[in-house]
Amino acid sequence: MNNKTKQILLTNDDSIHSPGLWAAAEALDPLGFVHVVAPLYQQTTSGQSFPASSTGIIETMPLNINGRDWTVYAVDGSPAQAVVHGILDVMQCEPDLLVSGINYGENVGASITASGTVGAALEAAAMEIPSIAVSMQTKVENHRSFSTDVDFSVAAYFTNKFARAMLEKPLPFDVDILKIDVPIGAKLDTPWEITRQSRRKYYSVKMTQRKSFTEPGPLKYYVQFDPEKLEQDGDIYAIAIDKKVSVTPISIDSTSRVDFVMLRALLEEE
Repeated sequence: MNNKTKQILLTNDDSIHSPGLWAAAEALDPLGFVHVVAPLYQQTTSGQSFPASSTGIIETMPLNINGRDWTVYAVDGSPAQAVVHGILDVMQCEPDLLVSGINYGENVGASITASGTVGAALEAAAMEIPSIAVSMQTKVENHRSFSTDVDFSVAAYFTNKFARAMLEKPLPFDVDILKIDVPIGAKLDTPWEITRQSRRKYYSVKMTQRKSFTEPGPLKYYVQFDPEKLEQDGDIYAIAIDKKVSVTPISIDSTSRVDFVMLRALLEEE
């Protein structure tokens, strides 16, 4: 596929300055016209937020991708806001595909809605735009960095692979987002599998030591999970235990799969 009539909106939560974003741009370039609209500043863990403090100011910047000079757009706002500004201000039309990533750090388990990478994809999906959220497993200390020690080439390969598939054919109903997580050490021939979002927590919070509540106390996090409690068809198990690429179909419908008749009967009991 080399179809420049296909319109792709690319964003992330690590900011316009992220090498992961640039790697995704290079990977998507052969598939269509790529509009890069990303936050001006680091927005990790911002979820699908719309902070009132965001100005929405858009700055244009030059970026050389695949030997060509591109104009890219940096938004003073969250990843979800970058999606909206990208569609309404920059493109002024709906893209055929939204790609969010490639993120520094895996987004798996019960806390994925805290992810700005996933949040951007959720915002696009709510606008009925097919979406992909791509993340690369890294050490926690790299999550807010622009470290060039992280090799995004394999994640870029899988970004191209699944973006190509979504541009060529629609996904089934209720698959609004493909969440892709690539494990550390993955190669081009690393197997991938369809997974569920694990119900288990993957990141645990660590409190900052302080003498009083009046001192700053930012929350920190670290990876912690019990392998014995992981679902074997889950995203955590795939990347952390099996070392496979996890492909999780996500729906924007968060309704429980409970039997409504049974639940109503339970709630009506006196």
